[in-house]
Order: sequence, then C-alpha cells, then structure tokens
Amino acid sequence: MNDTTARIQRLEEQVNQLLDICKRLGKDNIDLRAQMQALSGERATLLEQKEQVRSQVEAMITRLRSMESA
Repeated sequence: MNDTTARIQRLEEQVNQLLDICKRLGKDNIDLRAQMQALSGERATLLEQKEQVRSQVEAMITRLRSMESA
C-alpha cells in the first residue's frame, strides 16, 4: 500500500509538472504570436518605405538623365 501511495504521489508530481510546462508553453505561444504580428506590421511598413525610396531614386535618375541630354 505504501508503494502504491508513493507511485500515486510521483504520478501527481509529474502531472503537475506537465501542467506547468503546458501553461508556460501557452504563454510563450501567445507572446510569440504577438511578436510575429508586430514584426509582420513592421515588415509591411519597411516594404512600403522601400518602394517609396525606389520611386524617388528612379525619379532622380530620370531627372539626371534629362539634365545630361539637355
């Protein structure tokens, strides 16, 4: 009987450890999803800025070429 009690207690400890791990992983998952969403927004902003800069550079090159030929 004492051996059975010890096994049950050990099993209870293991279950509690698994519950703690699940809680931690759930929180980590939420944090990572929030971070991923923030990074996706930042990426979209950077892509838009890159496109604006590309357009400005192309416009400058066009003006420079027109100045050369004038």
